Amino acid sequence: MEFSETLSYLLSLGHETLAMKLGLKNTELLLEALGNPHHSFPSVQIAGTNGKGSTAAMLDSICRQAGVRAGLFTSPHLISITERIKIAGVDISAPTFAKLATQVKAASESLVVQGKLQTLPTFFEHVTAIALLAFKEAGVDLAILETGLGGRLDSTTVAGARVVAITPIALDHQDYLGATLAEIAAEKAAIIRPGTTAIIAAQNEEVSEVIRRRAGECKVDPSIADYRASIDAVTADGRFTVTFQTKRNRYESVRLGLLGRHQIENAATAIRLAEAINLQGWKIPQTAIVDGLATAQHGGRLELIDGYLLDGAHNPSAAQSLLSYLNEFVDVPVTLVFGAMRDKNLVEMAAILFPAAARVVLTQANNPRSASAEELEEIARAMGVPNFFVTHSISEALTRANEVTSLPGLVCITGSLYLLGEAKALINARQP
Repeated sequence: MEFSETLSYLLSLGHETLAMKLGLKNTELLLEALGNPHHSFPSVQIAGTNGKGSTAAMLDSICRQAGVRAGLFTSPHLISITERIKIAGVDISAPTFAKLATQVKAASESLVVQGKLQTLPTFFEHVTAIALLAFKEAGVDLAILETGLGGRLDSTTVAGARVVAITPIALDHQDYLGATLAEIAAEKAAIIRPGTTAIIAAQNEEVSEVIRRRAGECKVDPSIADYRASIDAVTADGRFTVTFQTKRNRYESVRLGLLGRHQIENAATAIRLAEAINLQGWKIPQTAIVDGLATAQHGGRLELIDGYLLDGAHNPSAAQSLLSYLNEFVDVPVTLVFGAMRDKNLVEMAAILFPAAARVVLTQANNPRSASAEELEEIARAMGVPNFFVTHSISEALTRANEVTSLPGLVCITGSLYLLGEAKALINARQP
């Protein structure tokens, strides 16, 4: 298949969340048919509600500084699906993605013909297999896998990572993972298995108890937020310099490449992951950890582009982090461009973010899960938001935002990574 045919095929399997079927059997059979590529390298798996992508990006950056050839698998992408698979910091090429997708498609169809599978694997199962196949072909030293959803039944769990991490857990995806925080935590904590090293970010006590119970069942001693961090400096745009003290080392005046106070927790998790990897025989010096955190990049997370602030705050907890950043580091009127998925807690997200904005531009992503502009309008009216505008595409939303934002002012685009992807493509296209 050509790359465009690959995209059409994957999309024909259904939207990765709407058509999702949690479970490991499909992925196990598919990887077996492909020669079990995940057996060719060790893996790190990172689960959580917020921060798992940033933590994965930080660890990947650390590995590059240490000369460790790592493969990075994250989701979703912003502009191109090739962003999901990086090798030594570089996106997989479109031709390579298409070649590997063709192999995965053939293996999937063969499993159905043989009667081993009743239906084709899902979008995410296909892409996970493509990533693991790419890592084998590239001869990576280590794979860093961001969990797609949950953990217990997520495709990335099949890789059998021996080092795992759980970033902060909050309510999200309740339709799939459970209605309560404890239920969601149990799904994510299931990536802890006998023999694993478990690195855990700071959690509330309810979540910590679930994680400790799972770790106890697996006879694993989890490292739960066992570090200290002191802030040395912070720039006007929210870039922190922090000294970290872990059980194993002290890292003086680490300048974080990613913006926002919440990245301190993610950096601490990435540091402890690097230390855990070292205990497994790798050589990641302290300088590589410091330099890796300073040079880490992760698109769509408090990302400033051409005067716009893009942040994929896709649930109430992430919205609160964005609000904290705006309150602390933005001293000009904010025009909020907001669009989100229908299955999110839209009312709570709006209650957090809308009052912080001088103007709100409501819009919708080109995605079947997206809440319509009219649904968001109802919420804004019920809240009594004084200055809001309704648009039906991100292009229209950006035009309106630019019209109503006077200088000094900032346009902040948020609510969904899918929305950010459309926005970023438009912004990039407008740049000379």
